[in-house]
Amino acid sequence: MLGLMQDEPLLIWRFLEHAARHHGNVEMVSRRVEGDIHRYTYRDALIRSKKLAQAFDALGLAQGDRVATLAWNGYRHFELYYGVSGSGRVVHTINPRLKPEQVAWIANDAEDRVFCFDMTFLPLVKAIAPHCKTVRHWVALCEAEALPEDSGIPNLLSYEAWIGAQDGHYTWPVFDERLAAGLCYTSGTTGDPKGVLYSHRSTTLHAYAGALPDSTFLSARDCILPVVPMFHVNAWGVPYSAPMMGAKVVWPGAALDGKSVYELMESERVTCAAGVPTVWLGLLNHLASEGKKFTSLRRTSVGGSACPPAMIDAFHKLGVDVLHGWGMTEMSPLGTVGALREKHASLSWEEKLPILAKQGRAVFGVDMKIVDPAGKELPWDGKTSGDLLVRGPWIISSYFKKEHEPLLIDGWFHTGDVATIDDDGFLQITDRSKDVIKSGGEWISSIDVENIAMAHPAVAMAACIAVPHPKWDERPLLVAVKKSGVEVDREQLLAFFAGKLAKWQIPDDVVFVEAIPLGATGKMQKSVLRERFKDHRLPA
Repeated sequence: MLGLMQDEPLLIWRFLEHAARHHGNVEMVSRRVEGDIHRYTYRDALIRSKKLAQAFDALGLAQGDRVATLAWNGYRHFELYYGVSGSGRVVHTINPRLKPEQVAWIANDAEDRVFCFDMTFLPLVKAIAPHCKTVRHWVALCEAEALPEDSGIPNLLSYEAWIGAQDGHYTWPVFDERLAAGLCYTSGTTGDPKGVLYSHRSTTLHAYAGALPDSTFLSARDCILPVVPMFHVNAWGVPYSAPMMGAKVVWPGAALDGKSVYELMESERVTCAAGVPTVWLGLLNHLASEGKKFTSLRRTSVGGSACPPAMIDAFHKLGVDVLHGWGMTEMSPLGTVGALREKHASLSWEEKLPILAKQGRAVFGVDMKIVDPAGKELPWDGKTSGDLLVRGPWIISSYFKKEHEPLLIDGWFHTGDVATIDDDGFLQITDRSKDVIKSGGEWISSIDVENIAMAHPAVAMAACIAVPHPKWDERPLLVAVKKSGVEVDREQLLAFFAGKLAKWQIPDDVVFVEAIPLGATGKMQKSVLRERFKDHRLPA
């Protein structure tokens, strides 16, 4: 016997319709690439998104056709999220920090029909346009007068002129909630990037989970600043969770330095934010150098890579709670969030910090387990580590155009992470399987080493990699960046590890560098460091 409830498919356009109807006068603020601040409301965003959908209809785009975006966080990009997916097409966000040949490869693999881009990326688009075989229309996200006279890009349209020709009288189509809505490619650190194809259903369920009290705790009383880019894994779902809850949104555009982010936070009274540790490092350094404090920020979500305990502590001292999370492109991306349980309320800050430094507990909709190399499930004791597997309704089943290639193991997705889970359900990523250091048959967590190094007052950033050793197979090498105006030498930094790690886990050597290479999503590129220091001679 079936239930007697209305059968309304879970479709993305419903978020924006809800926001316009019930939170229509709530502001969305954007720092534009033009340099000014743009303001409008959810009601305005709905009308413009409908005009965009009409414009796609006029081009004759079919259901399921891919529309590429190469843009910063802003209101036009937000409209693309809804005008594309809401009308039955697939919004394909591309990371502009990739190399031109990678961008062209991804656009060709996705078979993008329309390519929309911020004018910041005009040189990049000029370089790739001749190589994008399926793109029929190029759209610059600007006014008509901002278009270059001779761009060399075929069929180049002005976004504002293009949607301005429409009246906005549009009815969103109703279709199967399992239809594709968004496409995002992995960073491709090993082999070619792989496409992850999200559905309307998976995206909607993910948005619900992302706004739960033990997730981002987003509400209509919040003003959220998503520094996490819209060009990668749907800005962690904020473009959907924010209108669902009626929260004010502040888009930072391309200015992501500490000073610019802080000034925007203060002027717009931002209460919560989301971003990767490298961005927050710049923000905290700015506050420290200028002697400033937050007046409105109360919490921030940190993900993308492990958040050092020293960063969590620094935010705490400024009155800001850190929600440490973990996820993947293949998971839409939400997997776990580090919200404490009631039993932890009476603990001191020093006792809470090690718990908050973990990646947190699974949100409803995500199941996880750790297994040994033979696939046997391992205990949740907080000590035993194993390969991390996950499953759930917003987790990948197969990669785009690779539907016939086996991906799941008995219904579980192998994340490539090595982790422990304690008896309270807190996940702790000990390493990526490719980054773990195996010394004398024992594993050393590069993340543990990095977290301790980052706690040193003279260290701005640190990465731990394995280098060959004739006796122990591999040994840890610490690569560190010093803070400006502060000195520390090799012996002082190694001495800092005493009592914090077992002696055999302490790095054998330290190399100081000007900067650690970062990937397109802000993660440290350890593969680059491993290649650079593959012949490094450790002290005898």
